[in-house]
Amino acid sequence: MIINNRFTDKEQISPAEAKVIRPDKTSDVRMAGLIREHSIEVSINERKALRLVCTPDKLAELVLGRAVTEGLIKSRDDVESLYICGDGNRAKLYLKQGIKLIKQGNELPPEPTCCTDNKLLGSFQPVNVSLPLERVPYSEKDIFDLIQKFSGNASLHKKTSGTHSCYLSCKGIYQGVFEDIGRHNALDKAVGYALINGMAFRDCILFTTGRVPVDMVRKAAFAGVGVLVSKSVPTFEAVEFARRCNMTLICRAWQDSYEVYNEASDGMED
Repeated sequence: MIINNRFTDKEQISPAEAKVIRPDKTSDVRMAGLIREHSIEVSINERKALRLVCTPDKLAELVLGRAVTEGLIKSRDDVESLYICGDGNRAKLYLKQGIKLIKQGNELPPEPTCCTDNKLLGSFQPVNVSLPLERVPYSEKDIFDLIQKFSGNASLHKKTSGTHSCYLSCKGIYQGVFEDIGRHNALDKAVGYALINGMAFRDCILFTTGRVPVDMVRKAAFAGVGVLVSKSVPTFEAVEFARRCNMTLICRAWQDSYEVYNEASDGMED
């Protein structure tokens, strides 16, 4: 896999003046740090595929992670090369195998529950998805260690209150936090980091700060991550999908407790 990333991460926060109004009719002016939006258009094997709105950092991780969570690749070996231009507005991803374009006809693709202006420019058939997942062993300590990281490591969120975060551990070793405007992007950046660094996805645990609808479970499942944790709540459909794909889904994860909504089994029933 060759990565030619000519983009240098930009400043992610810019100051803005805000007038503060109070019920007692007093007011004052303060300076606020606001998160910056960045847009990147991604082509895959010369076909326009995605337009992503994100924070202007870790673009290689974001693009590669999105390819994984769309079910297009499983490892570094599936990637020929990735090129990102100097201004970070265009990315060209070349995969070693072809991609299958889905003809939608008059049907509209499902709209993901994302909090950015991400758009699908092409719809591609997943080709590297293996479900149900194998059960991933973990300990209570693994989960509480990740929860502890959540309490103080997201620097962008501390400064702006405007990001979601995704925390990554592999074989019980903490790997880092990945932030973005949208929780989908943050998860993709974590997955992309694992891909670039040759980590086995089945050894990874992801902790997201966002709520967990079914599309978030699907992204983790397509990557082959068997344990997904969130400080927020799942939907009923997310729990059902986690059961069907044999994923351990843990939510309402806080320092004093967490709730297991689905525990993966060693063998799935037919």
